[in-house]
Amino acid sequence: MKLGFFTIGRSFPRTESGFTLLELLVVMVIIGLLAGYVGPKYFSQVGKSQVKTARAQIDALEKALDQYRLDTGRYPVMEQGLGALVTRPPNEPKWDGPYLKKSVPPDPWGNAYVYKIPGEHGEFDLLSLGKDGQLGGTGEAADVTNW
Repeated sequence: MKLGFFTIGRSFPRTESGFTLLELLVVMVIIGLLAGYVGPKYFSQVGKSQVKTARAQIDALEKALDQYRLDTGRYPVMEQGLGALVTRPPNEPKWDGPYLKKSVPPDPWGNAYVYKIPGEHGEFDLLSLGKDGQLGGTGEAADVTNW
């Protein structure tokens, strides 16, 4: 018997397919466990690569400073800073730069490199303050230096 859109007394085979709520929850738990295991390992690798990048940049800046010294006979003074590697300082006739292809990059954490002359550990000190942006620290927050 048929009443409008409904049929009474007759059952039809179910043709719809899909996932149950339980199946979806199980999949979400598995994805969460995988993310919890893989995520920290991935992010620790990112931190290590930032430290390696800082070391490579400090090495490149050191080489540029040495080239500056070969040309001018001295390292840039504190007031000139690392900017002297890119733009000619006033009253520097022997400057034969730029000694870097681009401007002085920030460290991998977005902070400026610290340049001190005279240095405490050599003729000049060049360092990144690390992830925390402060002197000292351990792990990823440790300073990256040229000494």
